[in-house]
Amino acid sequence: MAEHASLALPERLTLEEAVPTLERLDGQLAQQGGATVVLQADSLREFDSSALAVLLELRRRLQARGKTLTVEGWPRRLQDLAGLYGVQELLVTA
Repeated sequence: MAEHASLALPERLTLEEAVPTLERLDGQLAQQGGATVVLQADSLREFDSSALAVLLELRRRLQARGKTLTVEGWPRRLQDLAGLYGVQELLVTA
């Protein structure tokens, strides 16, 4: 089984929280090993399209490090937003 790091999104992720959340997650990743990062999204309760921007930027940063991102526990509305913006195929889901 491949090593992986596991992180969680906050309960609220809107434009106001996007940059601090991204920086917090990126900082946590710098301290962990593993080729795959599993991001738990089931805690999200209040969010907007900024949540997708955070996921996509996190994915880009991980790819630059040779790592992959898997998102678990997608809230239905976040899945719908990803489909609406045409980015669902970029974010591996479990």
